[in-house]
Amino acid sequence: MIEAPFLLYLGHSTDPVGIKTSRGLATFRTRDCVGEFRHDGCPLTLGLPRRTMEEAAARGARTLVLGIAHPGGAMAPSLVEDAHAALMAGMNVASGLHHRLRDVPSLVALAEARGLSLIDVRDPPKDIRVGTGEFRAGRRLLTVGTDCSVGKMYAAIALAEGLEARGRVSGFGADFRATGQTGILIAGAGVPVDAVVADFISGAIEQLAPARQDGGWDVIEGQGSLFHPSFAGVSTGLLHGAQPEAIVLCHDPARVEMRGLPGRRLPDLDDCLALNLQVARLTSPRVYAAGVCLNTASMEEGPARALCRSVEDMLGLPATDPHRFGVEPILSLLCTAPSQPATIASR
Repeated sequence: MIEAPFLLYLGHSTDPVGIKTSRGLATFRTRDCVGEFRHDGCPLTLGLPRRTMEEAAARGARTLVLGIAHPGGAMAPSLVEDAHAALMAGMNVASGLHHRLRDVPSLVALAEARGLSLIDVRDPPKDIRVGTGEFRAGRRLLTVGTDCSVGKMYAAIALAEGLEARGRVSGFGADFRATGQTGILIAGAGVPVDAVVADFISGAIEQLAPARQDGGWDVIEGQGSLFHPSFAGVSTGLLHGAQPEAIVLCHDPARVEMRGLPGRRLPDLDDCLALNLQVARLTSPRVYAAGVCLNTASMEEGPARALCRSVEDMLGLPATDPHRFGVEPILSLLCTAPSQPATIASR
């Protein structure tokens, strides 16, 4: 577990999507956040008090979370300088970037000298096995997307919380299974699937959500998109390892092109659903679509609700914005669908 309270890092960021880790912590672990650190040229904010390193430490912050993400995950020199400043102020430093803190000698030396910790969240477990595709007991739901960074984690958390609330009445449990840096920081555990060697991705998810006999749900956070050339491999491994009973499609209607790939349009919702179901059937032949989660943050409420109704009419599935409107329609479908019996996968 990463020691709280946190100071959330925005640095010089200008891309609202790129600060999704800091935003996720500000949303789901608000009480653990003492403020945000950003430079004068940063136009973004999480709505938290702006703090210097020294101010945050004086208010009890124990860890600076480098809550930014961008393709490649490298650390800019300015970010390394800010991590130095955090250590000098007496805070640990946590990062979910692909570039590891432990690979920056100056940070390692300073942390050791001051008795502080460097935490690299994107370190996968060392005992991952190759996936088998053998059927296992339990009910599992996987969020999938038309693109990366469209709300798969938000949807998964909302669905897990909703299922858990229903389970307190009906006698079953539900757990959020994190697969990305933000989800891991929120949940305190998980597998950073994009840091797992490709041959082991499905096995990592089999271990993350093993067989369960209590009738409860594992809600697995999806990553990437089958339609994104950069990240479709991770998405495929997740679909096979999750062996989902159900999938929920996530989409940002304001997105006009794939993140990081100018000019490449997003897939149609029905095409995206169809391909995800097809790929999932390798290990879960009876998988079904349980709904659509739309990220309508850029829309007024009226048009957002109208869009949800339009998607429902088009696909014949419940559609909602999980953060604004809740997930009750999807929960109702999940909780009335019979659990699928385990069978032996075709070979």
